[in-house]
Amino acid sequence: MELFKYAIKKDKKNLRFLPRAIYCGIMYAIGIYDERKVKETFLRFIDGIKEEELAELVKEFYDERLKNILYDDALKMMKKLKNEGYDIYLISASPEFYVNEFYNIKEVDKVIGTKFGFENGTFVRKMVGNNCKGEEKVRRLKEVLKDEKIDVDFKESYMFSDSLSDKPLLDLVGKPYLINYKKNHDIEILRWK
Repeated sequence: MELFKYAIKKDKKNLRFLPRAIYCGIMYAIGIYDERKVKETFLRFIDGIKEEELAELVKEFYDERLKNILYDDALKMMKKLKNEGYDIYLISASPEFYVNEFYNIKEVDKVIGTKFGFENGTFVRKMVGNNCKGEEKVRRLKEVLKDEKIDVDFKESYMFSDSLSDKPLLDLVGKPYLINYKKNHDIEILRWK
């Protein structure tokens, strides 16, 4: 949604995709669309964009919007953990084509997100593989660690999330934290600004 709002700000013609966005939200809420269908349908506003143009759009999006909505406490925690020798992995259900901009944060070692396809250098809004959410985040993380031959002591690892959809990742580590979670929970809740 943040990328869509930014695209509207850049070009008011993108407002024509707002009814589609609302429709997708309704279809998801009533259980007709799954997350894959919602994402593939919703991203129509960038369908057919050249890879270079998309890269420019997401760079501007990161510089002008995304980096400004990050929690200061999250950035401080990344610096602290990096100084203690931890590797920093950011794992998101958001599309990799824009969460890759988090490599601009010097402490970030790896970004993992939902993959989308390009054909002949053009975005086609087709998800490649599964939506990077829930158990898929654990699978993708373990796949990356195996490919890069990294052995992780999960009992000494941290995980921070604002959503219980990340419970599989939270359960994987010895130091899980929920961020700004509104209800009580067994997992410790941190209040970040």
